[in-house]
Amino acid sequence: MALERLSVQLLFFTIFIISYISRYTLCLANYHEPPYGSNYYLDEIYEYGYDCQAYPSYLSFIEDGKSKDLIKQRTQILNLKNVGGFSKRGKTVNVDDFGAKADGTDDSKAFMQAWKEACSNTGAVIVVVPVDKTYRLKPIRFSGPCKANLIVQIYGTLEASDDQSDYKKDGRHWIVFDNVQNLVVEGGGTVNGNGKIWWENSCKINKSLPCKDAPTALTFYKGNNLVVNNLKIQDAQQIHVSFQKCKNVLAFNLMVTAPGDSPNTDGIHVTDTQNIRITSSTIGTGDDCISIVSGSQNVQAQDITCGPGHGISIGSLGKGNSNAYVSEVTVDGAKLSGTANGVRIKTWQGGSGYASNIIFQNIDMVNVKHPIIIDQNYCDQDDPCKEQSSAVHIKNVVFKNIRGTSASDEAVKLDCSKSYPCEAIVLENINLQSEEDEPKALCNNVDDLAQIGSVFPRCP
Repeated sequence: MALERLSVQLLFFTIFIISYISRYTLCLANYHEPPYGSNYYLDEIYEYGYDCQAYPSYLSFIEDGKSKDLIKQRTQILNLKNVGGFSKRGKTVNVDDFGAKADGTDDSKAFMQAWKEACSNTGAVIVVVPVDKTYRLKPIRFSGPCKANLIVQIYGTLEASDDQSDYKKDGRHWIVFDNVQNLVVEGGGTVNGNGKIWWENSCKINKSLPCKDAPTALTFYKGNNLVVNNLKIQDAQQIHVSFQKCKNVLAFNLMVTAPGDSPNTDGIHVTDTQNIRITSSTIGTGDDCISIVSGSQNVQAQDITCGPGHGISIGSLGKGNSNAYVSEVTVDGAKLSGTANGVRIKTWQGGSGYASNIIFQNIDMVNVKHPIIIDQNYCDQDDPCKEQSSAVHIKNVVFKNIRGTSASDEAVKLDCSKSYPCEAIVLENINLQSEEDEPKALCNNVDDLAQIGSVFPRCP
């Protein structure tokens, strides 16, 4: 049995490399949990192979003594050998064979029966949702662990029930993959959250209504070694896709869409997740295109098209005097168009912890209201927030090769805490213009600010 399982995994690994390595180059080095001492990145600079020829400005910045910490760009976001773990040859489980009708009635029972069959199988299994059909589902949880390694092929459309009474048991989730390891979800089909009824009843749309959560359309919870590829996720009730407490995730070729005025409809939400790479995806919603919150580490986003929405955000962090920790984030290659914000870090007063070792680079802005933001006084509520002395510590952040147009005159905003100033912030090769007033930079409470190359607008 052990030899058979090893053979299956080796077969999948070979197929996986042939299929994807030409488009997605990932480092094969094993992931190491980094120590969090304040001098670690400076001490270990050469041990980790930091190329002083490739990144001379950052190294000279360190070596000249202008900063205490190194912003080390990690490339070992994923250990490719651990992603997936099976062959695409295996038993096929078709939801139609378990009674799914795709006629507008509820197909949840048929989907659960198909899942139980697939999950209990001891070999590789492909779950098929047929093309050109729309299946209506109530809240549903596909639970593991499974005996099999699974591929879920969504060729057709999954559509959420819009009867809010169906969500009484769990008002925060629609589709959940819970504790499923070595999973691939793909197929080119659509996941439709049918969210209009939820938006209409949001307190952000109707101020007379109480504020309450709405379901996340698609949640991956406690999954290791995940591939999510070639899907359209649209009109979520609230968040579209959430990776929560996951490790080793590859998400690519995703199209995530909702109206620009749909409330709280984040595109891809990363929470308490390590080693995730999001690439070649188009996201346009009513909130953050990508949001990265506490507990997340080794996050990489590349080739992202964002808009409409609120931009690409780390945070919010520290709400309710909470501890928050985010590190090793790289956004490399993105185009943002017509968004309320560009790339930002947002933290509430009163929090603690850190957001560190973050790189935003090679980004085009088109008519973005606030292209570059660090906001340690974030306050997303009607009443003014209480002034507090503690704050999430923001340090070692690079904004590099960011260009385009700002829709406001405040193109750069570094609004840091008086008690815990931002530390070791780099602005390099920034060119942000405005079609109206001359853009400006607001820079408060920043220690060790380096402005390298041509920077416009420039911090005074």
